[in-house]
Amino acid sequence: MNAALEDALVCTLNYAEVFSKLVAHGASRAEAKAALRIVESAVADYDLDLAQRSGAMRSDTKSRGLALADRACLALAEREQLPALTGDRRWKGAVAGIEVRLIR
Repeated sequence: MNAALEDALVCTLNYAEVFSKLVAHGASRAEAKAALRIVESAVADYDLDLAQRSGAMRSDTKSRGLALADRACLALAEREQLPALTGDRRWKGAVAGIEVRLIR
């Protein structure tokens, strides 16, 4: 496992997004579930707190084109005081106080 993923969390909304992309690219439901088994123990519910915070981030991130799933990840990182990991450079500096680490 990549060292960056050892303490990682993913919210259920982001899990669903990755799951749906795997299926859209031809994986069966069972194959997608197997591929994501590595993160199942680190899935946090996309609860009311995260929903409100990610909704509140819309005005800060609209000009950068960040989607709801992007904001959900940032909200979880903020709440858990963890860096957000992404390959999307648009996240850098999108929301003050949230550390964003680029993975590529």
